[in-house]
Amino acid sequence: MLKKILKIILKALAVIVIAVLLILAVVFIFNKVATKSEASKIHSYGQLVPVDGKKMNVLIQGEGEETIVLLPGYGTASPVLDFKLLIDELSPYYKVVAVEPFGYGLSDATDKERTTENIVSEMHEALQSLQIDQFILMGHSIAGIYGIEYVKKYPNEVTAFAGVDSSVPKQGNMDVKLPIGQFNFLKQAGIVRLVMQFGADPYDGLAYDDETKKQLKLVNLKNMYNSTTLNEMKNISSNFKAARELTFPNDLPLIFFIQANNTGVEGWIPLHEEQIKDSVHGKVLTFDGDHYLHHTKSKEIAESFRSFMNEIK
Repeated sequence: MLKKILKIILKALAVIVIAVLLILAVVFIFNKVATKSEASKIHSYGQLVPVDGKKMNVLIQGEGEETIVLLPGYGTASPVLDFKLLIDELSPYYKVVAVEPFGYGLSDATDKERTTENIVSEMHEALQSLQIDQFILMGHSIAGIYGIEYVKKYPNEVTAFAGVDSSVPKQGNMDVKLPIGQFNFLKQAGIVRLVMQFGADPYDGLAYDDETKKQLKLVNLKNMYNSTTLNEMKNISSNFKAARELTFPNDLPLIFFIQANNTGVEGWIPLHEEQIKDSVHGKVLTFDGDHYLHHTKSKEIAESFRSFMNEIK
């Protein structure tokens, strides 16, 4: 009797395993077919510039005398489209240059290690290709780390830095080991697509037009957890460690637009106030909103930024 029960259990387990494998196979195949099909539905934007033997996508909008270079936060699949509301607010007054690093937006992927040094050098090469030699650097999230390195490496190019809920070198919990192998498996197996297809749309209810939302979803599906951004994820801890003792120059104008209530990082506001304490021109402004403040506060950010720049002239 016991053997019979055990036999039934084993058969049931075998059926479950086979069913799971079949489902995974269907999801895998669907992901491959859908990815190929969607590639033709993604509309081009910006321009491709040569960087390190590859192509980096950059959008330029506006014809102002001063130039703002926009850098995205980690994992923002399509920086140009994600920054659209902010670009539209800034471009009547500035020449706005939105850079899509390798692995982001319509830029190529790369096998080169995603160290801060490499990312900054590639960005510099892209701007040099466009003959952009002086600019205001505005960055979201981890661009606060890349930005401080850029200023250190190319001090004569950056005339001011503006952080949109930007990272700071001494914020805590940046040495956490992330499950990069698991993320890669989820991407390759098509499970990431499944979650994104049936999960909540992060742009739902925001002021983006329907076509932009559709394009954002397509580019997100293409770029989420690709090999380049997974390598960047692997380097996050070491990049923060390398930046820990870096500070912006005292004479560089600094303005930070940050979350008023960031519960994820201890001392979020004091950490930014520390960054400007010795600055000749420094300001910290807080806003109610989530980490992607430019999704809901682009108008306020642009107006506050223009006022700040007028004050320091």
